[in-house]
Amino acid sequence: MTHTDPKAAPLHVVILCHPDDSSFNASVAHAYCDAVRAKGHRAILRDLYAMGFHPVLKGEERPGPTFRLFPDVADELAILEDAVAFVLVYPIWFGTPPAMLKGYVERVLGSGATVQDVQAGAAKSVLTGKVMVSFTSSAMREVWLSLQGQVEGLRSCFDHYIKHAFGLRTARHVHFEQIAPGMDARFVRLCLNDVRLEADKVIRELGEAPAGVGME
Repeated sequence: MTHTDPKAAPLHVVILCHPDDSSFNASVAHAYCDAVRAKGHRAILRDLYAMGFHPVLKGEERPGPTFRLFPDVADELAILEDAVAFVLVYPIWFGTPPAMLKGYVERVLGSGATVQDVQAGAAKSVLTGKVMVSFTSSAMREVWLSLQGQVEGLRSCFDHYIKHAFGLRTARHVHFEQIAPGMDARFVRLCLNDVRLEADKVIRELGEAPAGVGME
């Protein structure tokens, strides 16, 4: 498949949720963007903290006769509309995603969706039919998190729920454990290589990369 118009290349929207722009999570987001761009795809990075995204759902944003679509949400929906892949990058804090990301789900992904729509998997969403990938990190070992029920709980209440509620095609998840200040640089490189490999898997799932791009 060849794209003569760069704007026609498949678009991946990456949502980064971490307050430190030099964090491991930021490196993951940039590595993913670089990997898909190297294959001729497009990537847009939305850094929620850098954007100053307001996560608090307003009363008028709940579905009903007084529903109102605020400009910041409309902007996000317009960006997601053209995407083929939706990527979340965030740390696990106290067993859950950051509040900023929860607010993004409520205000943007759930915009206008009723309880009945979500339960039936019929919510009219910009994510319908798209691929979702989540990259998470924690300072804890994954085995410890699993013993607390955190890993399975997160995948059930976040990944699986979002996939069903908004009609995603697939939902993939890559978790990085023992991410902490002072970690070995080689370990970081290995993690980022896993990110690139996952990006390649997503591209294969979506279809072949544009002919002649990223081939050696």
